[in-house]
Amino acid sequence: MLVGPPGTGKSMLAQRFAGLLPPMTPDEALEAAAVSSLTAGGFQPSVWGRRPFRAPHHTASAAAMVGGGGNPRPGEISLAHHGVLFLDELPEFERRVLEVLREPLETGRITIARATAHADFPARFQFIAAMNPCPCGYLGHPSRPCRCTPDQIRRYQSRVSGPLLDRIDLQLELPAQSHEEMLDGPVGEASAAVRLRVIAARERQMARQGKPNGDLGGREIDAACPLDDAAQALLRGAMHKLAWSARAYFRVLKVARTIADLDGADTLAIRHVAEAIQYRRALRSG
Repeated sequence: MLVGPPGTGKSMLAQRFAGLLPPMTPDEALEAAAVSSLTAGGFQPSVWGRRPFRAPHHTASAAAMVGGGGNPRPGEISLAHHGVLFLDELPEFERRVLEVLREPLETGRITIARATAHADFPARFQFIAAMNPCPCGYLGHPSRPCRCTPDQIRRYQSRVSGPLLDRIDLQLELPAQSHEEMLDGPVGEASAAVRLRVIAARERQMARQGKPNGDLGGREIDAACPLDDAAQALLRGAMHKLAWSARAYFRVLKVARTIADLDGADTLAIRHVAEAIQYRRALRSG
């Protein structure tokens, strides 16, 4: 989840994200094509092997997000299978629309039950959300004052429920840049170079456990995520101090495993755990 004032590049970063992902395997491409073929427009051969990018408007209904109809068809979350689902202006979505994301974020599937039909669709996607920190958008801005009261900020941020936030692994603040940083700042790393590192990290995961880190569960996490003593002490302390749920603890552990894979390390060191912890930051309330 990307949190920051207007104009900080939240939407641009989300739109670039699909290009950083590893190439689709033949099985992934076939699954995405099969889901797309169930829509009214059918599958377009020109997009074969291209990871989906879905960005529904915040006025989308729960049915549009999940799917449905007398003969159930997939919604946005299934059409994003093996790709990216991007929700801009997250708090502007209806609460019940956001809550339907909880099941697929946990299981990678969505079940639609109707009186005359029952359908189960795949929904394993990279979820990216963007939001302003407050209704006016300028909480924490270095030069533009925020006009919101603490109560308005609290009510705005609380539109995103705790259970949904608990399922979002990376919660990042994008601060506003100064004119000097925008005009004279260093050139960033090219997307192609980042993608090569992502592909190398994915290959390490597949060689080690036969699946991405995000799909690990139970004892697989313990086997794939060995911690040195300092890293284990830091993680335990953070869990106690920040009152994490068991879900949050294991999600942070898997993020740290991915950071270590990008670093080419077999054992999770304190630097990997510390980075994973700081990515799970709460929204500011004022």
